[in-house]
Amino acid sequence: MQLSEEGARVLGSLVEKALSTPQQYPLTLSALVAACNQTSNREPVVSYDEQTVQAALDELKDLRLVRFVLPSHGRSVVRYRQVLDENLGLDSRQSAVLAVLLLRGPQTVGELRLRTERMSRFDGLDEIEHELDLLGARDQPLAANVGRRPGQKEERWASLLAGSTVSTTTWRPRSAARRPIAAATVVLPTPPDPQQTMILVRRSSISLSMANGVDLAVMCLLLVSSHAVPVFPAALQAAPCSRRASASR
Repeated sequence: MQLSEEGARVLGSLVEKALSTPQQYPLTLSALVAACNQTSNREPVVSYDEQTVQAALDELKDLRLVRFVLPSHGRSVVRYRQVLDENLGLDSRQSAVLAVLLLRGPQTVGELRLRTERMSRFDGLDEIEHELDLLGARDQPLAANVGRRPGQKEERWASLLAGSTVSTTTWRPRSAARRPIAAATVVLPTPPDPQQTMILVRRSSISLSMANGVDLAVMCLLLVSSHAVPVFPAALQAAPCSRRASASR
């Protein structure tokens, strides 16, 4: 499903007004034109006329994303309501996130939390990310991570319903990243037989004066193939090293 830019703006406006001002919903054509052209929470700001909005409504009706509400109960004009949530099985949170993406283009998680306040409540960025994961993990994804804008630290998300083409990065749901990884069997090299370990002891010409008057100079080099084995004092004591006075050497 790919919407025109006008269709995306009209659909986003209907979803926004359904969540933020339900008492004034469904919208008349003139109210919908004003919603599309408003300067707040819109990027870019547009100036649609009624014919442009009506053509977008016809497009959305053919896609079964909008219904026309005929005059009744004292109303004299046709009104319009979105059924995106009904047809795609979206809750109010997912609808709010998608509305902002349709109305403002790619957004960071922080921007989405700020700009969805009037439509739905999110207690933290993790909740926004959870809804984005759900939108991106559908059989037909509705949102995708499009990476960072130059000079920006946070990654952005974009709606895949919008008409403009976005370059998406490799994406994996955070929930999948948090799943425990199955245990793997790690095969370690067989340690060498201690009886075959070769310890080379080399006597040093450097004498160390100790408190008891005994001079001892020993340097031990442990070579065990390519394995690194810690050497403890007990190992040094067990090495065949002779103690001699420096004078005798």
